[in-house]
Amino acid sequence: MINFADNTVFHLKPIDTAKILNEVTGLLINNEIVLNAYQTIRDQVVFTNKRIICIDVQGITGKRKDFSSLPYSKIQYFSVRTPGFSGAVPNCELQLWFNNGFTAHFEISGECNIIEIGKSISNYILE
Repeated sequence: MINFADNTVFHLKPIDTAKILNEVTGLLINNEIVLNAYQTIRDQVVFTNKRIICIDVQGITGKRKDFSSLPYSKIQYFSVRTPGFSGAVPNCELQLWFNNGFTAHFEISGECNIIEIGKSISNYILE
C-alpha cells in the first residue's frame, strides 16, 4: 500500500489514461470512468469520477502491484492550488482530508484538469 501516513507529497506527472486502463478496468464499478492518470517515478494515481486509485508498483521487476482505493465519499474537505480555472492548467496541487484524519497531498506538474477532479470530489462531499 502506498504510505500516506508520513505526510508524503506525491509529485505527479500526467500520463495517457490508455496506459493504465487495462490495470484498473477490473476495479471500476458501473458508471465509473477514468478522468485522469498520473505517475510518480514508478507508482500511478488514477482519478475517476468516484474515487482515487493508487497503484503501488513493487519489487525489482514491477510485476507485483498494490491497488488502494480512496473514495471521494470519505473526503471531509479538500484544497486546490492552481494558477486558474480555465480548462487544463499547469502545476496544480490537491490536498485531501478524509473523515478518519487521513490526509493525501498531490502536486501535479504538467497539464491538469483540476476543475473536473474538483467537481467530482464536490459531488460526493456536498450531497
